[in-house]
Amino acid sequence: MFFIKTSLSQLVFLFTVIVSLQAQPAVKGLTLKEAGSETEKVLKAYKEKFTPTAKEDWVSQKILIGTDSLIFTTKIFGSKPADGRSLYISLHGGGNGPAKMNDGQYRNQQKLYTPAEGVYFVPRSPSNTWNMWHQKPVDGLLERAIADAVIMEDVNPNKVYVMGYSAGGDGVYQLAPRLADHWAAAAMMAGHPGDAQVLNLRNLPFWMAVGEKDGAYNRNGLAKEWSKTLDSLQVTDKGGFVHDAYIMAGMPHWMNRQDTISVPWMAKFKRNPYPAKVNWIQDDEVRTEFYWLAVPESSAKKQNSVFVSYKGQQISIDKNDNETLHILLNDKMMNLDKEITVSQNGKVIFKGKAVRRKELIEKSFSQRHDENFVFPAGITITGGKASAM
Repeated sequence: MFFIKTSLSQLVFLFTVIVSLQAQPAVKGLTLKEAGSETEKVLKAYKEKFTPTAKEDWVSQKILIGTDSLIFTTKIFGSKPADGRSLYISLHGGGNGPAKMNDGQYRNQQKLYTPAEGVYFVPRSPSNTWNMWHQKPVDGLLERAIADAVIMEDVNPNKVYVMGYSAGGDGVYQLAPRLADHWAAAAMMAGHPGDAQVLNLRNLPFWMAVGEKDGAYNRNGLAKEWSKTLDSLQVTDKGGFVHDAYIMAGMPHWMNRQDTISVPWMAKFKRNPYPAKVNWIQDDEVRTEFYWLAVPESSAKKQNSVFVSYKGQQISIDKNDNETLHILLNDKMMNLDKEITVSQNGKVIFKGKAVRRKELIEKSFSQRHDENFVFPAGITITGGKASAM
């Protein structure tokens, strides 16, 4: 009898615990308002912390990250618009040769273009090599330059443009696709594309010009090929691959400033941080973030591809070579209070809600330091299976 009484007592205790647990509210994510408040706190804290560094960079006209450095000059044109200034990053020519030659090209680039409005930012290449504008350290140095300009000159991060001539054009061919999510538009003058990934330009307006007689390294021939490829892509992918291309009649490598028409062409565009369709093919120098996509370093491998789109509450993955892929989400893209469906190759792999979390707000901003790339929620796909982050 004693044993029976003890068992009943245990059952009563367990029942009480279960009822108590069921009465506890489920752990909830942030509301839209709470996520907005947390985002404001993160942005304010970053600005307070980073402003002294930005000021030091801007006053000294030198950016230093570890052993990598970038000197630069700036010139401001026009009045500041209500939505912030534009930023034109203009890459000089030169390349593999003595520092004196590239110093001369750097000085020349400072006089080449005059936007109607904006900060004209001319960096001196950190090296004197043929690939001086598309080595990995350049990515971080230019990202820091953008962050500095946002704080020091009230630049709108959705109005940042990249342009370059000759070896600088080589750089634009590479940096425009690799960092397509950084630019509002790009302009390539008299460069060589190398192995650049044209498909990454799906959401980046791209302007290009080469002299008709600029046959060195087959620049003119390759420019014609790129122009035809972009024409074809634009026809088959409505809304993507906006571009304009010129083979300047009778012109050699130097186009006698006919390429200056690129500046007002670029100025017509603003960056869309959340395009509905993204093509991402990894370059030689891999990245871990691209628009609203991210991968861990272990998945960031050369030539890995992701083709993904969203419409309403539906996300469709047409191709994913990565072992792990993060789809980053915010309420500007879709309603995070409603159910989201993710399909891969036509098969539904996720159906549910993506919870807004403070940690994701902090993490996404810390990775990009861009107010437009704050994502309070996300979905992770690993080995073909998906779950909310």
